[in-house]
Parts: sequence; C-alpha cells; structure tokens
Amino acid sequence: MDDKEALRVGAAVRRRRRSLGLTLAAVADRSGLSVPFLSQVENERARPSARSLERVAGALETTTTALHAAADSARTVDVVRADAGGGPGVRRVARGGHQLHAKEYTGELDTGREYQHRNDEVMYIADGSVEVEAEGRAYRLERGDTLYLSGGVRHRWRATEPGTRILVVAVAEHIDATFDTRR
Repeated sequence: MDDKEALRVGAAVRRRRRSLGLTLAAVADRSGLSVPFLSQVENERARPSARSLERVAGALETTTTALHAAADSARTVDVVRADAGGGPGVRRVARGGHQLHAKEYTGELDTGREYQHRNDEVMYIADGSVEVEAEGRAYRLERGDTLYLSGGVRHRWRATEPGTRILVVAVAEHIDATFDTRR
C-alpha cells in the first residue's frame, strides 16, 4: 500500500464513526487518542501508525482489515479481465474494497443456501435462467431479466440451465446504506 492509499483510510474511519452515531470525543475516549489527532486522521492530514489504527478500529467496534477494505481506493479505474479467475463458477467483476460488490456466477449453481444481505442488490440474468425464492414468493428469471432485492430480504436462488450467467451487483457490506426513517 502506498502513502496516498494509506492516508485514505480516514474517510473509512469517518463513515464508520458516523454510522455508529459517535462523536470524535467518544472515539477519543474509547481509543485513548486525542480528538485533534483523530480529526487529522479523518481529514487525511495524518497517517495513523498500525497501533493507532488498531486502537481506532477497536473504538469503532471493527477491525483494521475492515477499515482498509472500506477505505477509498486511490485508484478510480480498475479493469478486471474475463480470464481473471476466481472459484469454480464464480468470478469477481470488481475487486477491492469498493462501495459496490459485483460477482458473475456461471453454470448450474445451487448452493442450497438462503442469503440475507444488509444492503440492496441487483441480479441480472446474462444467459440462461434462474429460479429465485424471495419473501415467500417464487420468481423465474430468463435471459435479460433483472431482479432487485432491498437490503434485509431473505432469498435463495439456483440456475436452472447449463451455461447460465448471472451478474450480481450489491452495495458492499461495509457500507451503511440502510435507510433511517428517523433522519
């Protein structure tokens, strides 16, 4: 990680602090670090040591790994080639700790698992067909169809044809994109 990328963890610290509804003073009390230093970290004017970042992460009820994953990448353009690989039948379409999480699934996949994600997601059927069960209803999706699931919806899916290709794009789990009706 270069210096420019290391500094960008401040935005992730700020987002996490705000999502917990904490003030800088509260994080300072929890971490033992000063408010001015934390402000400089959040505003990317100071680079925390590994130990300081661990203390901040603890105060924010997370890990340094999660903060780095949530950090704004210094890279704004990233090409992922079709042959980039991944597990059998699964390929990451976007990599890194971005605000969107995207994967392509290929083949007759059926994990038998039920999923429930914190944030919204969209499923696009590029080829083949899929059966989806969401909120107690069954949906059959064909090539070109799109399914939107809001955060919190329990669902399961399975590809029903050989060669099925599905693109799933979701707001990344480390992002708090839930709608708060109190605001």
